[in-house]
Amino acid sequence: MSKKPHKRLTSLQFRKAAMRKLTTEIGVYVLCDLDEVPIYVGQSIKGIRGRVSRHLTSARSDVIANRQIDVWEIAYVKAWPVKRLADIPHLEARLFKTFDKRKALMNGSIPNLSRKVPQKIPSPAQTIQVMSDEDIKVRRDPMLRLPRQIEHIGRLVDHILSVKDSAQLRRSLAAHFERLDAYREAFLRQTGSVRRAPGETDEE
Repeated sequence: MSKKPHKRLTSLQFRKAAMRKLTTEIGVYVLCDLDEVPIYVGQSIKGIRGRVSRHLTSARSDVIANRQIDVWEIAYVKAWPVKRLADIPHLEARLFKTFDKRKALMNGSIPNLSRKVPQKIPSPAQTIQVMSDEDIKVRRDPMLRLPRQIEHIGRLVDHILSVKDSAQLRRSLAAHFERLDAYREAFLRQTGSVRRAPGETDEE
């Protein structure tokens, strides 16, 4: 008896199924890119799953509306649920300070540090992959990732010039350029030297 062919989920179906595993508790979360590198630290006082879902669907999400982050890049979500509302800002500040030091984040606002901020980052209670392995592999290809990043930077610059200008948006722009440089290097390593036909010159 022949087996039925495996039905591959669409990107949207995969993400919806993965999101059902994410906690609904209050707390702090981190959106990570295709390399599992944090790009945004956020908090939710009504439920992490609902807040992250709004980011991924661009529904009532300022950082998406302001072009600060590109949903195309978000492949992982890390969650730190807490029991007390009072603990949220301190944990958010610690996560922001630690991850931003490693690689610039794209947050709209920078959490204030206080004496109550934890000295060490606790391990995340959850790490949810919201993009399939196949999609991650495809999107990490510099031939796709570099032009996508260039396009997004163009959208962010246009938003700053035409809609809204702020220190937070300019900070996000600088973070995108930092990543663009890394994608450019990966692109050049992959493409290597250009092969020319006999008699062909650079001008051609």
